[in-house]
Amino acid sequence: LYRLNIGDPNKWDFETPEYFKQNLREAVDRVDNGYGDSQGEMNLRTAVVDREKEKNGITISTDDVYVTAGVSECIEVMMGTFLEPGDEVLVPGPGYPSYMQYIHFFEGRTVPYRQIEEEDWRPDMDMIRKRITNRTKAMVLINPNNPTGAVYNKKDIIEFGDIAAEYDIPLISDEIYDKIVFDGEFYSASRLKSDVPRIILNGFSKVNLMPGWRMGYCYFMDEKGLMDEIRLGMMKQFRARICPNVPCQAAAQASLQGPQDYIVDMNRKLKERADYSYKRLNEIDLVSTRRAKGALYMFPKIDLRGTPWKDDKDFVFDLIKEEGVVFVHGSGFCEEFGRDHFRSILLAPLDTLDEAYDKVEKFIKRRT
Repeated sequence: LYRLNIGDPNKWDFETPEYFKQNLREAVDRVDNGYGDSQGEMNLRTAVVDREKEKNGITISTDDVYVTAGVSECIEVMMGTFLEPGDEVLVPGPGYPSYMQYIHFFEGRTVPYRQIEEEDWRPDMDMIRKRITNRTKAMVLINPNNPTGAVYNKKDIIEFGDIAAEYDIPLISDEIYDKIVFDGEFYSASRLKSDVPRIILNGFSKVNLMPGWRMGYCYFMDEKGLMDEIRLGMMKQFRARICPNVPCQAAAQASLQGPQDYIVDMNRKLKERADYSYKRLNEIDLVSTRRAKGALYMFPKIDLRGTPWKDDKDFVFDLIKEEGVVFVHGSGFCEEFGRDHFRSILLAPLDTLDEAYDKVEKFIKRRT
């Protein structure tokens, strides 16, 4: 199988830096291995504060930082705190499915906003405004974006902030791919004006190449105090789970403070693979794609008119069965704005991508 479906760098030729692993080995001997702080160990929260100041030029307090078992746990805890049945959350369409899943789990309503494919997947600000109601409890921003590979520009991020401030709606900004940018420049929502209520999400799975360690964090920026009750509610849930993994926190702290030069090589490889994928996929009949600028993914369009496949899911499943090439069907990222697409990862080496794309091309020619 050509598993071009899961964004796990460590399944390919990206390895957790040796000094990260050594720090984890040493951490087991260095820490007491008992329960830790439910909010996260102070040393790691301090390292996050320093990291955000260096990366984004912002000043936050360790009291604002909460350590989580990956960004996914943070999403779960946030949605469980934000939502009452029938409440709404604006999410990017297409977007990371965990947001939709947890919104539905807590009996909320997902309200997708379009990302404009013809404009390199930039968000449709007019639609965002039109879809805000008195039940809207939060707006989600994923930048760099999963699944499209888009990197939003400064102007769009500022407009997101203006809308959040105008309506006093918390902005949830998922920035886990913030250093995986190989075309353009990343602009963090943490740099917005202070009147914008924000929760910034980040973690160690992607940039730090440690997805299996399950380490993430979030921090609040809330000058108006609009989310005081949210913070209290989230902290109650963090206490219920006792604490994040203590040795992994010590190692994560060291990973933030150690050499970061491996990221340059990672982005170099990803750009090479993104450029090749852009060229090769656009050569295949019925397939077209925008260029990925960051993250680990590309989101090609498949023209299904006059083909034997009734939808993108049918196409993807048929491709797996006949050729062993595994993508994720686009409607899984948003039924309204993801249909007739599929997501492919950029992590595989060029020879693997070449073989997989050849199979896709032959498959489409044979079946149409």
